[in-house]
Amino acid sequence: MPLALLALATGGFGIGLTEFVIAGLLPDVARDFAVDEAAAGWLISGYALSVAVGAVGLTAAVTRFNRKHVLTALMVLFIAGNLVSALAPTYAVMLTGRVLAALTHGAFFGIGSVVAANLVAPERRSGAIATMFAGLTTANVLGVPFGTFLGQQLGWRSTFWAITVVGVLALVGMAVLVPDQPGDTSQGALRRELSAFREPQVWLSLAVTVLGFGGMFGAFTYIAYTLTEVTGFAAGAVPWLLVLFGVGLFAGNHLGGRAADRSVPRTLAVVLGGLAVVMGLFAVTASSKPATVASLVLMGAFGFATVPGLQMRIMRYAGQAPTLASGANIAAFNVGNASGAWLGGLTITAGLGYTSTLWVGAALSAAGLVVLAAAELLARRRPVTAAAGALDGPTVAVDGPVGASTR
Repeated sequence: MPLALLALATGGFGIGLTEFVIAGLLPDVARDFAVDEAAAGWLISGYALSVAVGAVGLTAAVTRFNRKHVLTALMVLFIAGNLVSALAPTYAVMLTGRVLAALTHGAFFGIGSVVAANLVAPERRSGAIATMFAGLTTANVLGVPFGTFLGQQLGWRSTFWAITVVGVLALVGMAVLVPDQPGDTSQGALRRELSAFREPQVWLSLAVTVLGFGGMFGAFTYIAYTLTEVTGFAAGAVPWLLVLFGVGLFAGNHLGGRAADRSVPRTLAVVLGGLAVVMGLFAVTASSKPATVASLVLMGAFGFATVPGLQMRIMRYAGQAPTLASGANIAAFNVGNASGAWLGGLTITAGLGYTSTLWVGAALSAAGLVVLAAAELLARRRPVTAAAGALDGPTVAVDGPVGASTR
């Protein structure tokens, strides 16, 4: 495995920590700035919206630049955002720091996916993307519990100082280990990147991402209420149960990447179907503690097993213009997160109970599977205008000449 992938994973770890650790520190932050829960919540929702903006807008602005230089510049912006958060004298400044760090998120994973894929042989590209995203899953398993503990013991600002240090380590690693990867400096480069969106499969891939990943995150958003109000766990047990969920994320990301290297369509079909079934069973057995523990791990595993395949699918159908499409898919993950959480909130408000969010998640993931099936059927019936080749087979290139189909 190229050491450059470890540098990218370190950056992913820091970004994942920034995204998720704030949830455990939100009461402390709100109390420090004397704002209510709704205002404090914008430190999370504002972050998600900024990720979507940065994933498309910022990625579009930098497609012609050397990808290594772009990634290092993004990490400088990430460090700056977390420094602002650590030093913030007011809530408004804190929110500004969150927005700055979030702008990095989508562009980093979008461009980083292309860089990671080009570091290895074609038949190992999904695994390389999974390695980069392993930093994000590790943040959930180890980083969030430790970051929350650190913030509770030494004050929430100490957590953002720690994240800043992680950002510096990632910056040094990428500067030293990631090789140069020229951007597209030819005339009309941005127009060519935008041309990928003329391909219907790119839009179908985005729809699968919104539905499939949104289903898992919609259920996860309210999981603490399910664990305490339905299953009967004590509130103090929730952080450790979320560690188990993070273990599932880590395993699913790794296994999903390996499986997607063999076949993206089959992998996505299996994991989306499995995710829908797991969340349905979770809803039925949520009153049982052993069943809930098992369901929590499996939900994380199937949920994040979708990520490498979803990212690889859109990059391959984008053909010779994968960078902006990859960034758009990162935005789609966050649109799915927000949509799933919104729909889950509606069912709770309607009085359907805390297991209703699991049924919403199951329905969204099943809808993602239906869209995937329709997309695969369409792919067999019509030629792909922007594709780099078939989704199975090792000859497909992310950069370079269009690969031949091996199907």
